[in-house]
Amino acid sequence: MTADRQLLLLGLLRRQEMHGYQLNEFIDRQLAFCIDLKRSTAYYLLDRLCSDGYVEQEIGREGNRPERRTYRITPAGETRFQELLRVNLESYERPLFSADVGMFFYHHVPPEAFQASLLKRQAAIVQHQKELNALRASTPPDHHVVIDHHLLHVEAELRWIEQLLHKKEVYESIRD
Repeated sequence: MTADRQLLLLGLLRRQEMHGYQLNEFIDRQLAFCIDLKRSTAYYLLDRLCSDGYVEQEIGREGNRPERRTYRITPAGETRFQELLRVNLESYERPLFSADVGMFFYHHVPPEAFQASLLKRQAAIVQHQKELNALRASTPPDHHVVIDHHLLHVEAELRWIEQLLHKKEVYESIRD
């Protein structure tokens, strides 16, 4: 089980007990920009957290609705959360950019195709930037630090593409 996903689920349950559906909805609406957690994986991880004693579940039914599991963090889960949080905040993993692999071979495409590809990439990044700004406007202030971190990376990526679009030597190396 990855530590960041475990930290996320424990942290959300630390705020309040929730049904699995509530957890997944919150992640999808407000955190999908920074973590890729599929619903089936979240349920699997919740089951593991329960079996490890970090989370407990209560099965209940309201009216004619189907049974639902309510999850809550345990004292052992609180200890695990604090440990994972400390390790997460202290650690650094160098970012990997999958597009860099293609950049090693950019000189194998005609300059016009390279420029067109960069412009498409730029447009996609600008769209992502707009989505992050809209998310920031609709989320509580305690989420802003994470969104701002992503916005800084997006801005750096846009500056890098802008430099590439205007670097004459990049296009000269394609022609050689």
